[in-house]
Amino acid sequence: MKVIDVTKENFAAEVLGSDKPVIADFNADWCGPCRMMRPTLDAIAAERDDVKIVSINIDDEDELAEEYDVSSIPCLVVFKGGAEVNRSIGLIPKDKVLALL
Repeated sequence: MKVIDVTKENFAAEVLGSDKPVIADFNADWCGPCRMMRPTLDAIAAERDDVKIVSINIDDEDELAEEYDVSSIPCLVVFKGGAEVNRSIGLIPKDKVLALL
């Protein structure tokens, strides 16, 4: 599977309605640590079919960022069954990303 770009329009279907755990990556194009996090998330998405990874650009989707209280990026928010269950702020290695699940 690949990382899915999510907007306000498809957030409910892709994240809240997912039957798999979802790692939502709140990020921005201008954010260096966000760009460094992306290859890790791409690798996890390619390796794991039991997890969905989505990318949310906070510049384009400021309402979602505000709704989920994202004030620092990169911010990974883990959803299970439509509810937030975990969160991490800042650049973290792959094993720490997987530990969020």
